[in-house]
Amino acid sequence: MPLSSSSPSLHLHHHHHLPPAPPLPPTSNRPPPHTRLLLPPLTRRRALACQPLAAATDGMAAAASPPTLLEHMGQAGTPADLAVLVAHIQGACKRIAALVASPGNADLSRAKAGGQAVAAGRDAPKPLDELSNDIILSSLQRSGKVAVLASEENDLPIWISDDGPYVVVTDPLDGSRNIEVSIPTGTIFGIYNRLVELDHLPLEERAQLNSLQSGTRLVASGYVLYSSATILCISFGAGTHAFTLDWSTGEFILTHPSIQIPPRAISFTVLPLLKKLQLHIMSGQIYSVNDARYFDWPEGLRKYIDTIRQGKGQYPKKYSARYVCSLVADFHRTLIYGGVAMNPRNHLRLVYEANPLSFLAEQAGGRGSDGKNRILSIQPVKLHQRLPLFLGSMEDMLELESYGDVQQKVNPGYEV
Repeated sequence: MPLSSSSPSLHLHHHHHLPPAPPLPPTSNRPPPHTRLLLPPLTRRRALACQPLAAATDGMAAAASPPTLLEHMGQAGTPADLAVLVAHIQGACKRIAALVASPGNADLSRAKAGGQAVAAGRDAPKPLDELSNDIILSSLQRSGKVAVLASEENDLPIWISDDGPYVVVTDPLDGSRNIEVSIPTGTIFGIYNRLVELDHLPLEERAQLNSLQSGTRLVASGYVLYSSATILCISFGAGTHAFTLDWSTGEFILTHPSIQIPPRAISFTVLPLLKKLQLHIMSGQIYSVNDARYFDWPEGLRKYIDTIRQGKGQYPKKYSARYVCSLVADFHRTLIYGGVAMNPRNHLRLVYEANPLSFLAEQAGGRGSDGKNRILSIQPVKLHQRLPLFLGSMEDMLELESYGDVQQKVNPGYEV
């Protein structure tokens, strides 16, 4: 039966009788496809009605976006002088991050430093360390907020300004020898108030005593990790927060607010009647140390490590070992994942490394210890004073200290 306009149902069900569609034009001449609207186009009235909603949505998106470091300081009521200082420190660290990632940095890390070195061997200053030190010094001078800079790279503290309200201590580039093999490095810093009661003393003595303040006097401390991402972690004494550098905007963006070092485990029963059905969120079963030196350790430390490795400690789960041999990287992982990071030798500097990192650990619910004493309570007596350092969750640190003999006193002379 021939099709006609009076039989639309047949027309629909016998579409194979329709004439073939015209061929598509060549791809180069084909117009772009149009998006099909599932809703009718907006009239002017509807468009006007939607404008407040769009504005509110944009406002909500802006409010929900994480703050930059500068915005965070403004929201937290950070004193203006301190905010200016931290802004200059973050600027210096952006330059160091670019320097560390640039071609030729391995040559700089291998080169021998000229002049006198503060320390020998592994920690002797190298051009890359010195360049980083110069960048920080220049930024602090421009800030107008710093009286004294004490750096691991300098024998003596540098008096910058009589008017600066703050004192800065820093390890400008920790782990610089790792750069040649692309292992993470970092900058560590601490900020103190200038001791105005010392202003009557001679300049050199004044600079020295301002730099030897106890860690309990820290106003702020932080580190910058140069790795797959550049992360600035900082505390102003009210929690520890981490910001990740967005290279597209040049801003440090809050990515880890109010960090708390995870406890060793969280375990709870999903349903009281199903006692065997438990949810375990495992974290914190990590120890970080160069255990190639196991046979140089004291008995207490060996016993502690043996115990937690076998899962026979206060928490009955076997610990795993994670060790980068980069202080900032090992501490950052401990801060995020939990556990304990340690160097049992008299190797790390109280002023430049132990105090700033212990301040961050305490603000994140953890602890910094020399194996016997709280780090922040130790009064520095020398700028380059060294000591063992143990950092981690409060549970891990208390268990570690309970073994008593954990400080390595024998040093056969190895560098790492």
